[in-house]
Order: sequence, then C-alpha cells, then structure tokens
Amino acid sequence: MKKIGIIIVAAAAAIFATSANAQLLEHRDLKFATAKVIAETAIETCRARNYFVSVHVVDRYGATIVSMVDDGAGPHTYENARRKAYTAMTFRRPSQEFGDRLAKADTGAQLQLMLPGMSGQPGGIQVKVGNDTIAGIGVSGAGMGYDLVCAQTGLDKVAAQLK
Repeated sequence: MKKIGIIIVAAAAAIFATSANAQLLEHRDLKFATAKVIAETAIETCRARNYFVSVHVVDRYGATIVSMVDDGAGPHTYENARRKAYTAMTFRRPSQEFGDRLAKADTGAQLQLMLPGMSGQPGGIQVKVGNDTIAGIGVSGAGMGYDLVCAQTGLDKVAAQLK
C-alpha cells in the first residue's frame, strides 16, 4: 500500500514538474559587453569620416543597455539615437521603414507615431538572432544615410557572436 502511494506521489510530482517547465519562455538577450562593442564600433566608424555621433543600444523591451556620445556630437543626437534604436526594436525593422510608411501617409504608421519615442529617420536597425529580434541600435549625428552605415558596421562587428 505504501509503495502505491509513493509511486502515485512521484508520478504526480513528475507531471507537475514537466508542466511548470512548459510554461516558461526562453529567449536570448544581448549582453552588455556585446552592446558596448556595437556602440564603440559605430562611433569609431563615424569618427573616421569626421562625424561625431551618439549611439544607443536598447534591449528587447526598449530599455537602454548602452548609450554613448562622442566628443563633439550635437545635443539633439542623444535622444534621436535612442528613438531610432527604440523604433527599430519596436517594429523589428529599420527605423527608416517606419519613416517610409509615414511618407506614404500610411494611417497605421501615423497612429503609431503617437506612441512615445518613435522616429522614422534612418540610422536605427534591429539586432536579430535567427528570427528573434533581441535588441535595437540607433545612431544619430552623421546624417546623409551614414548613421545607418555606422550602426550596421557596429552590428557586423559582433555578427559571429549572434549565431
């Protein structure tokens, strides 16, 4: 009798343990060290062309992991870079695509513009591992599309670590 009771309790514990694990979400997050390399590489890339920029790297929830402002960057670039990174993460596509939708008078994009922290300017890109968007990068201060080049160079620097 005691053996049957012990077996039933053990079986129930195994069932509940399996159910609890099935309810957890699994995801990858960008490490601080990797985000720092992205930001530093973006700044160095822009600086090599005499552009002084701000860079933000945000996590999957839009919170800043790293923010850097190069010497000589304009004061507006800090917030602008954050907005680009946040937009790229939020929509899981480059910030410029959001701007393109706004330019076409896309009603959905116009409504989304009312969300705080959005930007349709080029220079924000998403960080992906497979199909999962885990972060966003935003660069501001180089203009002329070079913000995007600097952001992409930062991402390319760590591409091997994101597999």
